[in-house]
Amino acid sequence: MMMKIIIHLKSRLKNSEKPSGNGNSGETRKKKREGFSLIETTISIALVGVALIGLAQLFTYSVMNNRRSDRMTNSTFLAQQQIDFLRNLTATDLNNLALSPVDEQVDVNNDGNVDFRRVTVIHASGFYWEVRVQVFPASQLGFDVNVLIQNPTQYQVKADMSTVISR
Repeated sequence: MMMKIIIHLKSRLKNSEKPSGNGNSGETRKKKREGFSLIETTISIALVGVALIGLAQLFTYSVMNNRRSDRMTNSTFLAQQQIDFLRNLTATDLNNLALSPVDEQVDVNNDGNVDFRRVTVIHASGFYWEVRVQVFPASQLGFDVNVLIQNPTQYQVKADMSTVISR
């Protein structure tokens, strides 16, 4: 549609100069320019408006996608950070932590607001420990930790990592 309008406008510009009928082929006379009509101007403005609305929607979508990506990256980092911390503990420390789930509220950017809830469950089995770290959004702070552990996908888990630590 936009191309048709551009072609139409170009043809109007070409037709604005016509040869005169007095036999002088080199001479041209300019036809009186009419300009753009109100309808043409309105249609052009509408087309530009539609294009700008599409760009605004694309911008909004990309901002939302970046926020989602940022939350997922932070969640994965927090889970991996907890696993790395646990790998450096002694067998006695791991056995003590295996008594009950570790439930933490994490403020990533130190602004005073809790950003994530990190739940760590450790099962001791002799000389190795099965570790599971789940990271939830801050909106899940009001729920019981055991409910979150049982149904992580229902409560919007952002990262769920498992590993085995041996000594």
